[in-house]
Amino acid sequence: MNANVLIIGAGPAGIFTAMELVRKGFGGKIVLAEKGRRLEERHCPKDKTGKCVSCKPYCHITTGFSGAGAFSDGKLSLSYEVGGDLPDLVGADRVQEIIEYADSIYLEFGADPKVEGVGDPQSVKEIRRRAIQAGLKLVDCPIRHLGTEKTQEIYLGFEHYLMDHGVELLFEANCTDFIVEDGKCRGARLTVKGEEISCYADVTVAAAGRRGADWLEKLCRKHGVAHQPGTVDIGVRVELRNEVMETVNNVLYESKLIGYPNPFRNKVRTFCQNPGGVVSQENYDGGLAVVNGHSYKNKKTQNTNLALLCSHNFQEPFDQPIEYARKVGELTNMLGDGHIVVQRLGDILDGKRTWTEELARSNVRPTLPDAAAGDITSAMPYRTMTNIIEFMKAADTVVPGFAAEETLLYSPEIKFYSNRVKMDKDFNTNLPGLHCLGDSSGWTRGLMMASVMGVMMARKLTKTE
Repeated sequence: MNANVLIIGAGPAGIFTAMELVRKGFGGKIVLAEKGRRLEERHCPKDKTGKCVSCKPYCHITTGFSGAGAFSDGKLSLSYEVGGDLPDLVGADRVQEIIEYADSIYLEFGADPKVEGVGDPQSVKEIRRRAIQAGLKLVDCPIRHLGTEKTQEIYLGFEHYLMDHGVELLFEANCTDFIVEDGKCRGARLTVKGEEISCYADVTVAAAGRRGADWLEKLCRKHGVAHQPGTVDIGVRVELRNEVMETVNNVLYESKLIGYPNPFRNKVRTFCQNPGGVVSQENYDGGLAVVNGHSYKNKKTQNTNLALLCSHNFQEPFDQPIEYARKVGELTNMLGDGHIVVQRLGDILDGKRTWTEELARSNVRPTLPDAAAGDITSAMPYRTMTNIIEFMKAADTVVPGFAAEETLLYSPEIKFYSNRVKMDKDFNTNLPGLHCLGDSSGWTRGLMMASVMGVMMARKLTKTE
């Protein structure tokens, strides 16, 4: 197979690369290879079974057209200050400009025009005042909330748009290697529904998403693509009653708080807040189960959930942060017999595990019904756990009741985007012909910033930027 542009991965970065190439009148052949299935064929059996059945060969929540984004709560962060370090590479003003352009495409395909977090500046000031008092920083980022069900509709529209405009979509296409000849990347080797295919391309774009971070790191090592260990985030997903989070939910929708608690001073931040949402499980290759959260537009629960992530930065000689985080997750999975583990904050502070019957008596009922009550501190690194507890105590000043005894902590919450590929402003790696985009590149985090990187990649290829 031959192509002018081969895109590996149909997450937001890959999708927006292909879409913008089409919109800019690119006349060459575009091939978009995706390990999973088309969006309309992605279904989680947990809706019927009531528990995770560890789908093989991959989890349909994290793999397939639009990646994990299709089953996320669908929040678009509309500020360059949120979503990774792309502004450091290409400039903040340029990123903000493309955010507004990418946002217009989401609106064109049916996104809710309402923007959260911009209607009550006085209340935002009060929340910021309390954050400062607690030694935390509030980033009040405008949010466009798509909702899990609407996100799937929008990305299905993207899928049909690409097919209707001549982009060749290869599903169940697993990339096993890059084709490197004469010191240049000339495509990739794919296994498409069991058939081995060599796809030669003038340009290869690796956009494998957060799930593909480990895959990309291994290929970078194999082919000498310059990269460096980046940050790995390990933490928990917190769940508490809506009544506790009511003010923040109404004013900001998502409260992005950042702190550097004593004694270790690691960065701890809130992420992916879901008012009225549900806690969910995702499975990665090798059977690793991690926790996440969703929020539907028209179906609400009595709880709010959000991630608390502790950033770990490693120095030489250690250069395997993804594997480190995976080991932490595997230990937690062992404690829960393959399930997510949940524990009450009060039990953590009392030095005891949580029992199932205690959860049944609590005001906060878990929205992940097959989570195993237990002791997450038996697997979580001491440094990480200490940072999280101290951050929660500080956040209790901002949101009274946040660090209540009945607040639930689910583990493991891990973000695999630690492989920082070294690139120039045109996203060129030191291997000619290869470009790396999105969360797997280590430069972005989240739907919007990955979409922005895709737009910029397409414009560079069409020389319209």
